Amino acid sequence: MQNFTSLDVTTLAVELLPALVLGLAGERAAKAAASWPRSLRCVIPVILSGFYVVVAASHHVFSWAWFALYASVPSAIAVLLTFAARNDPEQRGRWQDALILLALGLAVDLRWLERAWPPGLSGMGKLLLVDAGLYGFVIIRQLRGTGFDFHFHWSDWKSGLRELAFFAPIVISLGIALGFLHPHAVALKFSMIGKWVYIFVFVAVPEELFFRAWVQNLLERRLTLRLSPGAARRVALVGASLLFGLSHFNKRSIHFNWRYVLLATIAGIFYGRAWRENRRVPASTITHATVDAIWTFWF
Repeated sequence: MQNFTSLDVTTLAVELLPALVLGLAGERAAKAAASWPRSLRCVIPVILSGFYVVVAASHHVFSWAWFALYASVPSAIAVLLTFAARNDPEQRGRWQDALILLALGLAVDLRWLERAWPPGLSGMGKLLLVDAGLYGFVIIRQLRGTGFDFHFHWSDWKSGLRELAFFAPIVISLGIALGFLHPHAVALKFSMIGKWVYIFVFVAVPEELFFRAWVQNLLERRLTLRLSPGAARRVALVGASLLFGLSHFNKRSIHFNWRYVLLATIAGIFYGRAWRENRRVPASTITHATVDAIWTFWF
């Protein structure tokens, strides 16, 4: 993201707070919100549109139409998930869950909303959608088994780095063979730590939250209605990985980037395995962020 002003930086910091709070105290926040009137719980996320107002107005690109969209989408998510929570207490997955995930995924992947933001700042729009999704699935739906908990455990590093060790030889060999990866020598630098943290927070966490905590989790829950638990886990892993791979079809290319789709699908298998072991988003995020960092630094 570029062209940041001090106001943009402050807004970004505040925009990160909902994810931070829900990642550290999600259950407590959900329990506290459960005592609020249902209508209030559905209206509160309108506040998230304030991020758009502040940034767009300060850069003179504010639009009432975009404001209406950003004010209505978070509340629409809350309303839909209120019905899903009421009608699906066992959390096997409802059409409302699927509709929300489809809408969020397509909006980000096809860049539907980027025009609303100043050049270089569209990432703040994606973060707004993350906040809206988190509010809906954590506070309203209270979806279990997501593993969106950033009290790091040693097991997160063990699972994450183990899957990295399994995956790296495969992706490097295949990526070079396909002409997708191009090795180059770069000396280790202290600044690489900052880059890894940036990738972890702004790339890996949102994607792992979406594809593992929400998509793979809900697929597993839905599939257990028809399959054995073990089979449901395997099919959900493959299904979420395929969707993760397909979400990269338009990355780094104006055409269907089949090489990226293939490698990302394989990556999704290992990220999903890291998440699935203890149902922990930090574990898969460690794998994901480290893979992306290695690619950035040396390929």
